[in-house]
Amino acid sequence: QTPRQPAPVLPGSLDQTEAEFQVSFKLKMWESIFGGASDLWLGYTQKSSWQVYNEDLSRPFRETNYEPELIWSIPTDYSILGLRGRLLALGLVHQSNGRGDPLSRSWNRVYAMAALERGPFVLQIKPWVRISEDEPDDDNPDIVDYMGRAEFLAFYKWRQQYTAALRLRTTFKSEPSWGSAQLDLRFPIVADLRGYFQVFSGHGESMIDYNFRKTSVGLGVSIGTWY
Repeated sequence: QTPRQPAPVLPGSLDQTEAEFQVSFKLKMWESIFGGASDLWLGYTQKSSWQVYNEDLSRPFRETNYEPELIWSIPTDYSILGLRGRLLALGLVHQSNGRGDPLSRSWNRVYAMAALERGPFVLQIKPWVRISEDEPDDDNPDIVDYMGRAEFLAFYKWRQQYTAALRLRTTFKSEPSWGSAQLDLRFPIVADLRGYFQVFSGHGESMIDYNFRKTSVGLGVSIGTWY
């Protein structure tokens, strides 16, 4: 089973309906780098897909992805096309599923991100470059042709409680994949607990099946806020 081929994750039949949960945080490691206004942050995201409804397979975890990153954020203040540029960030990201061959998936990349806003609207533009690996050690040499080379995130908040976010990832190619689109809607329940609705379509929702095209719909809850 080569990394370019979809690998069977578990014997038996997987349910199309499963639970997914994600933990994300960001910590400031170094404030006012070199005496300036920029800061160094440590970020981490862990996302798991759980076959909780699958009694035939004893409800296993199908996949877990780990994503630590270093972020150097620099405040900005400029205007372009009616938007005000508020932030420039440079980042180094590792993402993997922590598994052995032939199910191992991983990649490293560096990115630049610009954040612009106008009132309750925020636009993030984030292109990246994958850090190449030696061919014998590369778990997924074609991953950027599926998971993308850049991301565009449009975020809108209204009434201080409701948020909508549209994330587009593009490979800048139509073959083998154009990337993915994800729509997230959040609405208040109580205090910091929010209802969550998500629609995803494209490639790369999880690393184990990054070269599978899929469409999924999710409903759940989230804690905390964005931006």
